[in-house]
Amino acid sequence: MTGAVRQVIVTGASGFVGQNLLLRLSETGRYAPVAVSRTRPLASVEDFASTYAVVHLAGANRPTTDAGFEADNVGFTKELCQTLAAAGSRAPILFSSSTRAGEPTTYGQSKLSAETLLLDHARSRGSVASIYRLPNVFGKWSRPNYNSAVATFCSNVSRNLPIQVNDPNAPLTLVYVDDVVDRFIAELDEPSRASGFRTIDPMYQTTVGVVADTIKSFRTNRDVALVDTVGHGLTRALYATYVSMLDAQSFAYPLKTHEDPRGWFSEFVKTPNAGQVSVFTAHPGITRGGHYHHTKTEKFLVVQGEASFRFRHVQTGAVHEVRTTGAVPTVVETVPGWAHDVTNVGTSELICVLWANELFDPARPDTIAHKV
Repeated sequence: MTGAVRQVIVTGASGFVGQNLLLRLSETGRYAPVAVSRTRPLASVEDFASTYAVVHLAGANRPTTDAGFEADNVGFTKELCQTLAAAGSRAPILFSSSTRAGEPTTYGQSKLSAETLLLDHARSRGSVASIYRLPNVFGKWSRPNYNSAVATFCSNVSRNLPIQVNDPNAPLTLVYVDDVVDRFIAELDEPSRASGFRTIDPMYQTTVGVVADTIKSFRTNRDVALVDTVGHGLTRALYATYVSMLDAQSFAYPLKTHEDPRGWFSEFVKTPNAGQVSVFTAHPGITRGGHYHHTKTEKFLVVQGEASFRFRHVQTGAVHEVRTTGAVPTVVETVPGWAHDVTNVGTSELICVLWANELFDPARPDTIAHKV
């Protein structure tokens, strides 16, 4: 979509999904979001006349009385439709409904009524109503003890508080807030041509126990510098949510260091399947290493100082040297069967980052002393 920036009215803007959507819309440069919330009521009829689309997120899921469902889910939706009609607007509406819509509960019936109002409005106005029946949504800025069990688990575990799991095998369907927002923005970019029900992809099918155990592992792993597979799928989204719940005092944490006359050494990040990253220092003139590996491989990166990496083939005696400095980032890789060491040949402290392809196993270190 090209052209002028287009106005999008977002109801329920102060809620969890609303806050994420407002930020992302403002980032696009294509949309100018107008926030509607309990503290900022519906915009004027004139605002609706010029709006490009409405994302309707407002609603109640935990009111103090059943009447709150009727007022917030049905009454507000009716008011929204009336305002759009009075403005002569044919703006499409994206509605965050619930997978519980239609259930024989006050909440379920109120969500179904809101859907019907929006579909009827779109039919009468010649516009489009897109209904998203969302399951449990989780992500940054979700509220513990309100939005989802994920938010509560993340908040409690990050603060070392207990969590309650009544049935670990209970099924749980989840969608991540970033995926919800991505889908909304994609529809704003290419509006649907007909009203109907839409889905969010991916939608994760899991259990309460699996989610609880995964979140608890984030805390225990951090204590031992271990980072599991957190770069894709549900675990990636849960990990981001967990970290977003950290108290500001927990943004930083100390590493265990080992210090001797040569300098210090610390394991920075360990992974189950992709090795570990460590950091070490060496004082001027100090040599570290003097060993070879049969299978283990390593990558060294000097980030401060000057270093000489020396190599000797353990069978042929062939030698090789690589000199690097922190001023020119260069990776030096160790090779199985070649003994190696590193010497600080500069006048300042040497600081080096080291990646090894496997976790250190004291029972099988694969590190054999050998003069270089």
